[in-house]
Amino acid sequence: MPNQSSVSPEAVLQAIETLREAVGSARDGLPEDVFLFVSSLTPMVNVDLLIRDEEGRTLLTWRHDRFYGPGWHIPGGIIRFKESSADRIAAVAARELGAEVGFDPRPLCQHEIVNHSRDVRGHFISLLHECRLLTPPDEARRFDPAAPRDGDWAWHQGCPDNLIRVHEIYRVFIDGGQTGVPLPSAQVSLGKAENHIRNADTENRAAR
Repeated sequence: MPNQSSVSPEAVLQAIETLREAVGSARDGLPEDVFLFVSSLTPMVNVDLLIRDEEGRTLLTWRHDRFYGPGWHIPGGIIRFKESSADRIAAVAARELGAEVGFDPRPLCQHEIVNHSRDVRGHFISLLHECRLLTPPDEARRFDPAAPRDGDWAWHQGCPDNLIRVHEIYRVFIDGGQTGVPLPSAQVSLGKAENHIRNADTENRAAR
């Protein structure tokens, strides 16, 4: 049942109409302020791209922002309104890597990530897809440790120490310990009040 509000229904409808006019088509993405507001109202669904080469290395991108960085993470993105997961995977590969990928439509795993210490970007349903490069990543975006830039990529033999905390759930995949077989879903809890992670490694051991 919806929560009762002290704001009149007319005022709520007017606010909604104002937002609708400001946003336009949600299929084209949302303005950042609107997206952050929406993320405090409902879970976000995102895809993450596990890309490995013949040497067993994993392709990661550098992230440095106010929510998660600095650190390495698996490329990924939030599915837009009425967008398929396949289209979002292709868009992430193009935007973050300048590349095209093929992928297994069955997620390797699903994680529900809840951050109890904040509401904005505080609840995600994350789907990890095994991908393969069809074209090489853009060399102009290759990571330079002397001049790190947000979004640059690099191959990693094993999991780096400075993996962003929320992607600890993927450590076993980055280390090469699990590929190709879908795993049970898992819940991840983050935040000061409940500072623990049930990570993919734990779930794997339970599934074996």
